[in-house]
Amino acid sequence: MFGKKKDIPQIDKDQLELIQNAQNRIKQKKRLYIHFVVFLIGAVFLIMANTVLGIGENFKIFELNWFVYAIFIWLFLFIYHLFNVFITHKFMGKAWEQEQLNKLVAKQKDGIEKLKQTLPKEAVPAPKIETTKTSNQALTIIVAAAENDAIGKHNKLIWHISDDLKRFKSLTSGHHIIMGRKTFESFPKPLPNRRHVVITRNSNYQVPEGVVVVSSLEAAIKACASDPQPYIIGGGEIYKQAILVADKLELTRVHESFPADTFFPKVDTTVWKVTNSVIHKKDDKNEFDFTFLTYERK
Repeated sequence: MFGKKKDIPQIDKDQLELIQNAQNRIKQKKRLYIHFVVFLIGAVFLIMANTVLGIGENFKIFELNWFVYAIFIWLFLFIYHLFNVFITHKFMGKAWEQEQLNKLVAKQKDGIEKLKQTLPKEAVPAPKIETTKTSNQALTIIVAAAENDAIGKHNKLIWHISDDLKRFKSLTSGHHIIMGRKTFESFPKPLPNRRHVVITRNSNYQVPEGVVVVSSLEAAIKACASDPQPYIIGGGEIYKQAILVADKLELTRVHESFPADTFFPKVDTTVWKVTNSVIHKKDDKNEFDFTFLTYERK
């Protein structure tokens, strides 16, 4: 139809660069071929000039005719040209230079990253969390953690310690329990005789009747205003926030180290003091040695 523009084939930058490189290589090889032909003709001409026409017939250097030296010099120039075309320009041209530069830059970046890892990290101030705890309310963290502070893997417990489960039930029954979404989803169903408060950013998160959904730890604590001792039960990120504002810590220290993807924050003994400690040895119902530890904020 009239007025319709024809599509113009587009060549991207990389394709254009490949075409230009190919054209340059063809020109280089053409010049080398011409040099070779001229060299052969020139060598024949020099020999004929000396032997047939008698030019410089009596001129010799170290008992060799002058044209032999001329041919060797020309041969050296041809070999140098050959080397440039097939070695220097092919393997050490602009593309080769850029590749070497990229390698050097990458090596320097790796060196900088390794150096950063050896430098002491600057202390990052912990985020300030505003709470709405009442004066008679004691916010308590309850957790079981290994010697390396491991608390879970793939949203599951790593061990089975019957006495710890009984202790958890005994302490938390009749109270509000605050948790993250993943911790809540690790339960087959809500735990009996406890009010569940789930922290999630998902405003449309669906929960069974009686479960409270909030968007922050501050809101969770506010939702527990009627409970004098609400418990924080996990997971890892909630523990990191709660340990900054909690009043009490009920810790079951499992005396073993485990590979894990969730860890409890280090207990700072300048902030927390042990007020009770009970050691238990492993038995038929408890896989590992463990200690019940109660910490209170100093």
